[in-house]
Amino acid sequence: MNDSKAHFPIGLEIYETSRSLRRHFDRRARSLGFTQGQWRALLKLDYSPGSSQAALAELLDMQPISLARILDRMVAGGLVERRPDPADRRAVKLYLTPQAGPVLTVLRDIAADVRATATRGISQAEQDQLIATLRKMRANIDELDEGSSQNVSQG
Repeated sequence: MNDSKAHFPIGLEIYETSRSLRRHFDRRARSLGFTQGQWRALLKLDYSPGSSQAALAELLDMQPISLARILDRMVAGGLVERRPDPADRRAVKLYLTPQAGPVLTVLRDIAADVRATATRGISQAEQDQLIATLRKMRANIDELDEGSSQNVSQG
């Protein structure tokens, strides 16, 4: 193995692996007519029904105006609906429609195929350890982020 690869930074390796997974998934979803923004929004809404547009934009790490355009197309396509927020008359909550169900099934099937390809030759124990390690790393970083935002607000 090339010595420079032996010291490949872990953050960069995680980024590049995530990018490869996303690119492969995106190619498959695009062949079905879904942009990356659309399939990401659908999957996030499936896990977070009733999200506000601002909260969904934050989850997707996307500008709210870009998300608004994506949502407009999905509302027009009958996949997403906006409902008034009972707690705030100015706000709306986002929900998937029943028509989104078959689309989600296809997207989940694509995800399962991509995951099977990515984990080929990796034992379940190795996968479980990797997930546990990544969660611990994310918790460590989230803890730093929380500490720095508290320092800023106290400053």
